[in-house]
Amino acid sequence: MLDAPFVGAAGTPGDDPLSVFRHSRLPAWALVRRTIDATEIDDAAVAVTAAFRTIEGGIRPGQRVCLALGSRGIDRIDEVARAAVGAVRAMGAEVFIVPAMGSHGGATAAGQLEVLASLGITEESVGCPIRSSMQTVRIGDVRGRIPVFVDRIALTEADAIIPVNRVKPHTDFSGPVESGLLKMVAIGLGKQLGADTFHSEGFDAFAELIPAVAEFTLAHVPIPFGLALVENGRARLRRIEAVPAETMLRREQELRAEADALLARLPFSALDVLVIDRIGKDISGLGMDSNVVGRYYSGPTGRGPSIQRIYVRGLTDETEGNAVGIGMADVVHRRAVDRMDASKTYMNSVTAKTPEGARIALTVETDRQGLDIAIACCIKVDPASARIARILDTKHLDWLLASEPLLDDLRARGDCEVVRPAAAIRFDDEGGFADALPG
Repeated sequence: MLDAPFVGAAGTPGDDPLSVFRHSRLPAWALVRRTIDATEIDDAAVAVTAAFRTIEGGIRPGQRVCLALGSRGIDRIDEVARAAVGAVRAMGAEVFIVPAMGSHGGATAAGQLEVLASLGITEESVGCPIRSSMQTVRIGDVRGRIPVFVDRIALTEADAIIPVNRVKPHTDFSGPVESGLLKMVAIGLGKQLGADTFHSEGFDAFAELIPAVAEFTLAHVPIPFGLALVENGRARLRRIEAVPAETMLRREQELRAEADALLARLPFSALDVLVIDRIGKDISGLGMDSNVVGRYYSGPTGRGPSIQRIYVRGLTDETEGNAVGIGMADVVHRRAVDRMDASKTYMNSVTAKTPEGARIALTVETDRQGLDIAIACCIKVDPASARIARILDTKHLDWLLASEPLLDDLRARGDCEVVRPAAAIRFDDEGGFADALPG
C-alpha cells in the first residue's frame, strides 16, 4: 500500500523521481539482544602452540617450513600466524609465509601482500619473511583433464607446507567439505590460475573436486598437516587443531559439521525487509553469508529464512573496495557503490564465474529512501506492519533491530531479549538512520 508521496529535501513532491514510494506509516522497531554461544579460546597463542605439539615428527629441525595463510575475517588470525611462526622455530625449523588466496588482492603479488597486511600479518608483526608471487607449478591433473597448480615458492623452496585456515560452511555450494584446509590446498595455493581453472568447472562440481584435487595435492606435495580453526556463533575462535594430512578429509568433515551447528543465523523464518549495515570479504566470501540470509544469486537456498528484499547500506573498511556479493541485494545505498573498487570486485567475480556478484541493484541516496523502496518492492505488505529487521552484518548477529510484528516470536525463542522497547524508526536531517546498532 502506497499511502503518501515522498517529500523531497526542498519540501515539494517530485524533487525525487522516486517520491511516489514514500510511506507515511512505518512500523516501530525495538533493539533486541540475542544470547549466542560465547565459548571461546582465551589465549590463541597458547592454543596454537599446544596444537603443534600434537603432531610428532611433522616438522623436523633444519627444515624450511612454509605457512600458507590468507582467508579474511578470521578471528585473531594475526595472533595465530605469529604463534605458528614461533612454534615452527621452536621445533628447530626455518619459516616463511606465502599468501594462499586464489585471486584476492586483485590477483597481484603486491595486492596479496596488502591483503595480509590488512589482516595484521606483516614481516614485522609475525617476525618472518613473507614471499608473495602469482607464479605456480602444474603438478599434474585429476580426472585426466583438470590441471592442478601449486604456488611456485611454496613448492620449490619449502620442505613442508602448513595450510592455516578456518573451517566453515561455504556460501556458494554444499558438500562434505566446504571452506577449510582442503579448499586452501586445492584452490588457495593454486593462486589465480588455479582458482580460475577450478572455478571453470562450476560450483556444482566443487563438492567432488575439492576432495579430489586436495587429495592429489597432498599425495604429491609435502603437506604433513594443517592448522584448522573453528569459530563460535559470535565469530570468535573456539577451536584450534592440527590435522594430519592422512586424516584431513575425514576430520574436516567433522569440523565442518561442528562449524555449521555453531553458525549464528537470523532468528526469523520470514522477513519482508532485511537491512544490512555493511558487507565485505572480511564478513563472508560473498560479502553477506548466504547461509544466514537464505539466498544466493540464483534465488532462495531452501534453508531459510525467507526474505523478500535486502537493503545494503555500505561496505566494510577491511574489504578494501571488493564489493563482491553486492549483487545479492535488492537495494543499495550510494555510499556502498561509491566505495566499490571495480578492479578487485571484477577480478573476484570473473575468477569465480559469478559476474552477477558485481551487479548493482537499485541505488538510493538515503536510508529513508532505501527502506521505502525496499518495502515498495515487497508483495502483499502493509508498510505499517512490515516485518523489518536490521543487522550490522551477517557475521555479528547478537544485536538487531526488529519491527513490532516480529517481537512476540522473538520473545518466545528464549534467546532474545528486548532491551529497548519499540519506538518509531527515526531518521536524521539527511535521511539517514538516527539509531546505530551496538558493535
